[in-house]
Amino acid sequence: MNEIYTVFDSPVGELLLGRASGSPALRRLWFVNGDAAGVADPSWARDDDAFTDVRAQLDEYFVGDRRTFELELDLIGTDWERRVWSALLTIPYGETRSYGEIAAEVRSIRAARAVGLANARNPVAVIVPCHRVIGASGSLTGYGGGLDRKRTLLDLEAGRLALLAGAG
Repeated sequence: MNEIYTVFDSPVGELLLGRASGSPALRRLWFVNGDAAGVADPSWARDDDAFTDVRAQLDEYFVGDRRTFELELDLIGTDWERRVWSALLTIPYGETRSYGEIAAEVRSIRAARAVGLANARNPVAVIVPCHRVIGASGSLTGYGGGLDRKRTLLDLEAGRLALLAGAG
């Protein structure tokens, strides 16, 4: 099945959104660090009209009006990765968990590093909130979008950041 994508201009930079053609399920939400054309697979077709649902919910999130997303997801990964991503979806808005706490939640208490690797492979950033996972000491560690974006998302959710306007 072919994939379609669009690029969403958000307050934390450009995001590439992707789904299988004809499917309502979001498969990708990647941070674009440069040219979006360099991120999208050449076989994907750009369709800016196919993501109005995702765009609307992201706009609401970035202005502080949405705390949970109501989107169908198509998370492609190993069984382990999907277990970790499911655990991430249970972290409430504005809260954080350590890698060790997530490892314990997925019943693999010694797998904090493996949780970190699964976070790094999260195909749907922001919506599957890997930014809410921090080091055991409370420090910010690793984030595919960069630590500045992670801090911005956490500050937005904690109410320490003025509401971001002009999303989307």
